[in-house]
Amino acid sequence: MHCQSLDRYGAALAPRESRTPLPVGGEVLIKVRHCGVCHSDLHLADGYFDLGGGKHLDIREGRTLPFILGHEIEGTVAAAGPQAQDVTPGHAYAVYPWIGCGTCAACRSGNEPCCDTPRQIGINVDGGYSSHVLVPDSRYLLDIHGIDPPLAGALMCSGLTAFSALKKLAVQAQNGPILIVGLGGVGLMALEFAKTLFHRAPLVADIDAGKRRMALKRGAAVAYDPADPGARQAIMSETGGVPGAVDFAGSQGSFVFANAALRKGGRLVVAGLLGGSFQMPIPMLPLRAVTIGGSLAGSLEDARMMMDLVRSGVVEAPPIERRPLAEANQALADLKAGRVQGRIVLTP
Repeated sequence: MHCQSLDRYGAALAPRESRTPLPVGGEVLIKVRHCGVCHSDLHLADGYFDLGGGKHLDIREGRTLPFILGHEIEGTVAAAGPQAQDVTPGHAYAVYPWIGCGTCAACRSGNEPCCDTPRQIGINVDGGYSSHVLVPDSRYLLDIHGIDPPLAGALMCSGLTAFSALKKLAVQAQNGPILIVGLGGVGLMALEFAKTLFHRAPLVADIDAGKRRMALKRGAAVAYDPADPGARQAIMSETGGVPGAVDFAGSQGSFVFANAALRKGGRLVVAGLLGGSFQMPIPMLPLRAVTIGGSLAGSLEDARMMMDLVRSGVVEAPPIERRPLAEANQALADLKAGRVQGRIVLTP
């Protein structure tokens, strides 16, 4: 098989040829047709997350180089082990990548993304920047019938992260429009899901004027520039503060803006990973009665629910640009520079 390989942290990916793996037991070998390029891939390629103040979270442990990135995978069944169940050779599936150990408390409760010893495809084990990917069990394959194949793969992270984060604001959304901060591929998916799940258009915010214009064309109620000193006051004047917000950027600036936009008793969900830190006086938590929490991907059950929602036709797909696998480095560079609206999908 051929792939774009991470041979050294902080360096460009390199083309590599290797033996195509043979599935055993319940494993399934997928011939990759589409693999989305996610902002998390940038952090994985660097080997760290930015914690702010010059500090880094080292994420190199547990990953052997050379390594294959890519966790937004769609493809067809090339081969299956003798114990693999309910898979059809040649049939197209999206690959749920957030796989845990299967035995810990998190996995037993269905919350595999929070497993402490994960086997996440494209994160801990080789992923989809490749012609083939090995899936440990057929239960992680989701039928894409009725869904555009390039979108199906991207749904496994950008869609699932958006869907799962928004579910955490279901109660708050009954009391007013929610605020979506960050309008990359995940934020645009969240805009679509919010309109459907909450039956009202959300407010949105992004420092990129082009992304704000796109969001307004796609049905956002109002779009704000977090860099505008008057944006927070405008939200307060127009809404009294939002009952809930999701930060899909995860930077210091985006967090501060989203938190400041909350009304008393509001809830902020952080799903972005750009990096940074924040400080908050402890008394302000009880005095404002706000809740601040994180959201990591989504469960397999969330993924099934999301796929059914998309399959129903009520969700408009974000802009998707297809590029050949050989252009993976340029795709990552464009994403890092903020030149991407929607999602880039690599096609091996």
